[in-house]
Amino acid sequence: MANAATIRSTAPDGTGFIRAGSGAPVLLIHGVGMNAEIWQPQLAAMQDRFDVIAIDMLGHGSSPLPPENAQLSDFADQAIRLLDHLGLDHVAAVGHSMGALVAQGIALRAPARIGALVCLNAVFRRPPELAQAVRERAAALGGPGDPSAIAATIARWFGNPIPPALSDAAATARSALESVDADGYARTYRLFASADTAHADRLAYLAMPALFMTGSEDRNSTPAMSAAMARLAPAGQCLVLNGEKHMMTIASPQKVTQPIMAFLDQAAAAQSEAAKVGPLSDTPAFDTMEFRRALGSFLTGVTIVTTIDETGDPRGFTANSFTSVSLEPPLVLVCIAKKALGHQAFSTSRGFAINILAEAQKAASGIFASKAADKFASVAWQPGQTGNPLIEGSVAVFDCAMEQLVDAGDHSILIGRVHDFRHNGAQPLGYCRGAYVTPGLSQEALAAAPPGTEVGAILENEGRVLFFETAEGSYQLPAGRGLGAANEPRSLRGKLAAKAIDAELGFLYAVWDATDATRTHVYYRGTVDAPVSGDGQIRFVEIERIAELKIADPAVRSMLARYARERAEDTFGVYVGNEVEGEVRPLAKPASSMPIYSGQR
Repeated sequence: MANAATIRSTAPDGTGFIRAGSGAPVLLIHGVGMNAEIWQPQLAAMQDRFDVIAIDMLGHGSSPLPPENAQLSDFADQAIRLLDHLGLDHVAAVGHSMGALVAQGIALRAPARIGALVCLNAVFRRPPELAQAVRERAAALGGPGDPSAIAATIARWFGNPIPPALSDAAATARSALESVDADGYARTYRLFASADTAHADRLAYLAMPALFMTGSEDRNSTPAMSAAMARLAPAGQCLVLNGEKHMMTIASPQKVTQPIMAFLDQAAAAQSEAAKVGPLSDTPAFDTMEFRRALGSFLTGVTIVTTIDETGDPRGFTANSFTSVSLEPPLVLVCIAKKALGHQAFSTSRGFAINILAEAQKAASGIFASKAADKFASVAWQPGQTGNPLIEGSVAVFDCAMEQLVDAGDHSILIGRVHDFRHNGAQPLGYCRGAYVTPGLSQEALAAAPPGTEVGAILENEGRVLFFETAEGSYQLPAGRGLGAANEPRSLRGKLAAKAIDAELGFLYAVWDATDATRTHVYYRGTVDAPVSGDGQIRFVEIERIAELKIADPAVRSMLARYARERAEDTFGVYVGNEVEGEVRPLAKPASSMPIYSGQR
């Protein structure tokens, strides 16, 4: 029910609408089977800052029926007539599902009147199986308020059974479906079933800022569809809301409305300029193969760069030419050869994702570096916040919008603005001089170490380090004679296995010889899952409290003090020496402070 701040009215042509608030005007267009009342959460949230108008589409609410063989232009013209009646020359248009197609039609028919476009859960070039399912539903439409059809629709939108948290939203949608005019619904749905390609060849003419938003779980208006539309629109953006389905506007209204308002604010204030990059100056000729070999001396990580092409298909390639550019704003870059098969897809994309590979993803790296037909069949992935494919198991992922495309000789430089990122403690895959390298644990090197070598580990879990507490109340790190295997009880792995500790050893951290030269000590950094064995000796200690512990071995105590310091600074080195003296050889220069676990932009 509209509150006191809203007005329900009718235009001269019979179009019903709700109007609320004051400020920049925003037109809301609902989907098939709904009506203007479905926007009540958005009307309530936006009316303090915007003049919000929610229209009843033809055949819905109190509006008249559309023609028997209606076209999208009929619905677009209805909305334009309403704007004329209200004296609004320039608005932002927000459409959901079928309403998104109508909003696109308005923006293409009267571009000067649309300052910003938001398309929620929009359809685009349905794959054959989805197109067939929609056509079959259109052909099977029954009489007014067909209970079976309504039940199937509610189940498709909200799940079966309906989760308790979505019961109110499902009831709202059901009420709208039960009250919609049967002829109006049938005529509109038949149009909707065939309209997914109506604007496919014209999205490039959408000059205004355009946001294409959908839910990660929307099987009919998929993230790939929104990403493809955002790619075609010159000022398009894609946003995928994690866990949301088709009716996210009423299922999670705040989650949907906040990014809409932020986008409208951004669009109102934005003034974009195309970056001009001059041609590179000529350089003296030299041996290009030798130059390539010299560049290969630089040890890098390995990434798979991904995007969605204009048909909605995922594309990707392997690259090690990745680097950070800026913290404020958060920018990264990667390079792609102009002769690469995917150059056209990436150079015209609205965004891309960079997936930094782990040691276990060497095979994926090889596949994405090849000309394999279906590269993505070899990896598990899911769409990120901007619709770009994020590969599961990666050490880190950066989901980016295209900030700038730079022409650079025989390559193009893709500069991305990071919208979302996450990372974990897995060990990265390296590449140097044409071969893969693993900068983490070298088991071959440990196998060749003297038999008496003590191998230990600093194992971390969510800011805590694992220790074994002795009967005397002192604390020890996990350590054993050699790395060994789980069935060798005196080895490090044997001692961890005996206590059901699932640990992953990573980078070398310290190597020292006992002062009497009788034993070499090797310690690694690593991560560990919290054990469930209930072993009474296992203790997890916060890093900042390690200095308070009773640790018998002074060399280990000194090493842990260094670990706490370097962990706080996020800059590690490797200690080489003996129990008394040695040097810490840095792995990298200190970097500006960054969040440790994950973040979002």
